[in-house]
Amino acid sequence: MLCDALRCATFHHVTPNGTAIRALREARKLSIRELARLAARDPSHLSRIERGLAGASQSALRQIAVALEVPVAAINREEAP
Repeated sequence: MLCDALRCATFHHVTPNGTAIRALREARKLSIRELARLAARDPSHLSRIERGLAGASQSALRQIAVALEVPVAAINREEAP
């Protein structure tokens, strides 16, 4: 994952496991819009996360995990900065 020096030094990179998020969302019979509403996220960004086209902050992952009723570890992959 590419980033500028300030961001790399300041933030921990989190790559969501979009496949897991989608599987959990579908198992709960939630649409992307419903999950986005529950997690206070933008539906289009959530769609990009699921498709592996966007990352997410740790706080966003926590909100998604809470909405899916799973631990954060179930939906993320951590990368070294």
